[in-house]
Amino acid sequence: MFFRSKYSGSSFVELLDVDFPHLRPSPSERWVTEGAAAPAIPHGTTVLAMRCADGVLVAGDRLATEGHRVASRDVQKVYATDAHSLIAIAGAAGPCIEMARMLRVVLEHYEKIEGEPLELEGKANKLSQMVRANLPAAMQGLVVVPIFAGYDVRRRVGRLWKYDVTGGRYEETEFDASGSGGLYARESLKKAWRPDIPREDALRLALQALADAADEDRATGGVDTARGIFPIVAFCTAAGVQEVDRETIERVYSQQVVVARVRAPGGGP
Repeated sequence: MFFRSKYSGSSFVELLDVDFPHLRPSPSERWVTEGAAAPAIPHGTTVLAMRCADGVLVAGDRLATEGHRVASRDVQKVYATDAHSLIAIAGAAGPCIEMARMLRVVLEHYEKIEGEPLELEGKANKLSQMVRANLPAAMQGLVVVPIFAGYDVRRRVGRLWKYDVTGGRYEETEFDASGSGGLYARESLKKAWRPDIPREDALRLALQALADAADEDRATGGVDTARGIFPIVAFCTAAGVQEVDRETIERVYSQQVVVARVRAPGGGP
């Protein structure tokens, strides 16, 4: 449908504000402005990211909880936002997923208008603005605490950022984890992470960190072999975003279980 736009810039959010204000605010913002308490909602838990030899790795478990109840066992918490960037979401599931999808649209719109993709740090800034805009909802319990990572094409290196609820962003040079099991995942990563860690070792370390988090945090979902549910793991390199297939994750996890049994007192193959 043809329309005459009043806005001529490259920001998709500002385009909505100027030409389509009826599409905003989001449902989470309506709860705040109407003064109503937000209902019990699903929350996503543990996600992590780390720099590796040729880029970055981003991973997340699949469990979403609603208080002490399981809301979903197969939630997606890792999203590609464009060809060279990823977001991992933790917090209130609805606003988190909405923000991840909106960021993808914002970056696609910018690239179409400007004719080239936004710099990786500019993408991190866009997400910071979106997290800051969610602050009123966060004060009502709808917290969004993502991790953003990607491959910086200009610098030829993987980079990652963590955020707080006010939209503050902080670049990490090694690794980070967020969500209820983030502390345990970070402690696990700290023991074995090293600069230029090879891809296979990075995958093994990420799965171990999520398993350690699930062992200590009841809201973090580990590997569910009975249902065939495994964490989502993706790499971002100069070649773009590449999600690790389930068969590879299952193989690496199975090898870790065998090694753990052999090392256990009195254990054996």
